[in-house]
Amino acid sequence: MANKLYIRKGEPTVVLPAEETKKGFYYLSNLDQNIALPVRTVYCYKSASRGNEDAAQVIKESLSKILVHYYPMAGRLKISSEGKLIVDCTEEGVVFVEAEASCVIEDLGDMKKPDLETLTKLVYDIPGATNILEIPPLLIQVTKFKCGGFVLGVNVNHCMNDGLSAMQFVNSWGETARGIDLKIPPFLDRTILKARNSPKIEFPHNEFTEIEDVSDTSKLYEEEMLYRSFCFDPDKLELLKKKATEDGVLKKCSTFEALSAFVWRSRTEALSMHPDQQTKLLFAVDGRSKFVPPIPKGFFGNAIVLSNAMCNACELLKKPLSFTVGLISKAIDMVTDSYMRSAIDYFEVKRTRPSLTATLLITTWTGLSFHTTDFGWGKPQSFGPATLPEKEVILFLSHSEERKSITVLLGLPASAMKKFEALMEI
Repeated sequence: MANKLYIRKGEPTVVLPAEETKKGFYYLSNLDQNIALPVRTVYCYKSASRGNEDAAQVIKESLSKILVHYYPMAGRLKISSEGKLIVDCTEEGVVFVEAEASCVIEDLGDMKKPDLETLTKLVYDIPGATNILEIPPLLIQVTKFKCGGFVLGVNVNHCMNDGLSAMQFVNSWGETARGIDLKIPPFLDRTILKARNSPKIEFPHNEFTEIEDVSDTSKLYEEEMLYRSFCFDPDKLELLKKKATEDGVLKKCSTFEALSAFVWRSRTEALSMHPDQQTKLLFAVDGRSKFVPPIPKGFFGNAIVLSNAMCNACELLKKPLSFTVGLISKAIDMVTDSYMRSAIDYFEVKRTRPSLTATLLITTWTGLSFHTTDFGWGKPQSFGPATLPEKEVILFLSHSEERKSITVLLGLPASAMKKFEALMEI
């Protein structure tokens, strides 16, 4: 399939906000600082009643209008005098590329098993950029296919938004394209998440703890990386939850806890970690309702905090699944207003990034309604990531309308992937 897809890209242009917007520096909070990575996604559209002739035009014009509301997206990333990321609202605009594909949209195959090598071609990247300051916060590519369908490729820096506010942005953009007023105007003031005047670190923040790689896993990662996806249907998910509670230690267990525990263990085993290897699980918890007072509706930015669980590989693999689920459950409960403010203050004082040695970072997209984004061609036929941001990241995705199944997408060194695939046979 990857060989079939030839894409001719036009010259990049710049889309400016339709009206003059606020100039100057735009504050990014400490929760934005740690995840300044590109997130690349694709939305595939094909309508029985409407071809793709004006797709690029419609998307471009509506982008110009939505940028008036979301003006920081048209700025450029800079480093502030404090040494932190900040947006310089210069109205330099969003980089926009039109492209044409040599095939029909169906040739992209099943998005439940995304072929990242192919999908990457549908998202624009700045050639030769050596760091994120050389890349505008938002890059857009519209690729027309021979069948009348098109793909919208979005490349956004995670420091601009988390999943919920990214979803709010693209859905508002779609509303604008259809001539509808915004359902939710963005709340842009991120200073509500500023560090406290005298920072207070009240909790241990193991998400930043540097672990020694006693397993020499970095050597494994010199092998070729393979990307695979695994589908867990409702029956499989139910079976995992049953396994997690069968020894009577836990009364209940959520789907997220059971699946996270299972993949954490399986990946640790597949990477042949040394029994004494400390291993860490990181996952994002949405803080919107947990902050006191709660974050305002329409908040644009990152309101997620990384929670963590840690133990050594031997414990993880020898103890029952209920043990791992228990660790994850505690990590979820740990996230309170004071924990999140402590995390914000921790960064203020220490300025470190979360360490990813011997770590698994799970990102959950199952609750995000990207599948509703409508630019006038109906809902996308399919939607998904075009890359994984880091080799330690596993994505949980849901594809179908009823969204009961979860697809687990990850990359591993070839030899480890072989073991992981065998462990997925439950």
